[in-house]
Amino acid sequence: MKRWHAFSLIAAVVLLEAGSLLVGRAAHAQKDFGSPQFQVDPFWPKMPKQWILGQVSGLDVDAQDNIWIIQRPWSINNDEKAQNPEAECCREAPPVMEFDNAGNYLHGWGGKPADDSYEWPLDEHSIHVDYKGNVWISSAGGPHLRDGKENFILKFTATGKFIMQIGRRGMSKGSLDTDNFNNAADIAVYPKTNEAFIADGYVNRRVIVIDADTGKFKRMWGAYGNVPDDKAPKTRMDEGPGPQQFNLVHGVKVSADGLVYVNDRMNNRIQVFTIDGKFQREIFIERKTKLLGTSFSTAFSPDPAQRWLYEADAGNGKVHIYDRKSLQEVGSFGRIGHYAGQFVFMHNLATDSKGNIYVAEVGTGHRVQKFLIQNQTAKLN
Repeated sequence: MKRWHAFSLIAAVVLLEAGSLLVGRAAHAQKDFGSPQFQVDPFWPKMPKQWILGQVSGLDVDAQDNIWIIQRPWSINNDEKAQNPEAECCREAPPVMEFDNAGNYLHGWGGKPADDSYEWPLDEHSIHVDYKGNVWISSAGGPHLRDGKENFILKFTATGKFIMQIGRRGMSKGSLDTDNFNNAADIAVYPKTNEAFIADGYVNRRVIVIDADTGKFKRMWGAYGNVPDDKAPKTRMDEGPGPQQFNLVHGVKVSADGLVYVNDRMNNRIQVFTIDGKFQREIFIERKTKLLGTSFSTAFSPDPAQRWLYEADAGNGKVHIYDRKSLQEVGSFGRIGHYAGQFVFMHNLATDSKGNIYVAEVGTGHRVQKFLIQNQTAKLN
C-alpha cells in the first residue's frame, strides 16, 4: 500500500511537471505567434535574363506596393559581365529599377544625362518614393566617399523626368551648411508637413529638413538634438553614456504619429526625435559589435499604429524586431551568409502593405530579398 501511495505521488508530480511544461510551451508559442515571423521567398525578384545586379544600396515601396531599388552598375565584377556582344547574359541593369509585388520587372532608368542638366551620383546610395509618387536619390558611401564631394540629392518623377537638384558636387562647407549635403545616406518625406528629412550622413553629422517642393532649408539637428559639430571625435564607445554627436547618420524614417527614427550606424544606436528635432529616447543594438556597425535602416509594420519597428543590422546579419512603443526587442531573423534568407552587408530595408519585408545588400551581397510575413495575428495587430 505504501508503494502504491509513493507511486501515486510520483505520478502526480510527473503529471504536474508535464502540465507546467505544456503550459510554458503554449505561452511561448503564443508569444512567438503574436510577434512577426518571416520566410524568405527565394524566387523574388524575377530578373530579366540579360541583366545582373551590382550592389543594391537602397530600396523603397510605393503606394501601389511596387518595389523600387537603386543599384550600382559600376560595382559589377568583370567576371560577371559578358565579354562578347551576342552573349545572352549578362550586362549592367539600369541604376533605378521598379518591380511589382510579385517580382516582375516594370521599368528602369538613370545614369548621367546627355545634356548635363543634373549631376548623377558617382556612388548611388538611397532611393525614396514619396507620397506624391516622386523619386528621391542620394549619392554616398562608395569609392568616392573619401573625396567628400558628393554634396547633393536629386528628385525625379516616377518615369525618370528630372525635377530638382539640391546641392552641388564639391560645394559642401560642413554640417552647418544649409545649401549642400555631404554624402547624404537616406531620405524620407513626411506627408503631413511635406518636408524631406535627410540623414546627412557619411561626412556631415546631422539630420537636415527641407521643404519637399522647393528644397528650401527648414531646420537641422545632431545627436540628442545638439548643434552638429564636425570637430567632435568619432571615437566609438561600447558602454556608458552615448556620444553627444552622431558618428555616421545612415537612416531616417518618420512614423505616422510624427516621430523621427535616426540610425546612427557606427554608434550602434537608434535615436528618436519629434519632427522638430526634440530628442525623445534611444536604444543600442548589439552595442559591442565592431564589424560594419549595427544601425543601418528602419521600417515600420503597415498597421495603423505601426506596432512593429524593423531594424537592419549588417554587423550581425540580422533584422531585429521591436515593439515600437516600448522599443523592446521581440525577435529577429537572419545570419551572415550567401544563401537565401541570409545576409551579406545588409544595407536597407522596407515593408509593403501586407507586412512583407524587403532587404537590400551591398558589399558582395549584390541582391535584394523578399521575406513573407507568416502569422496572421502579427498582420492584424
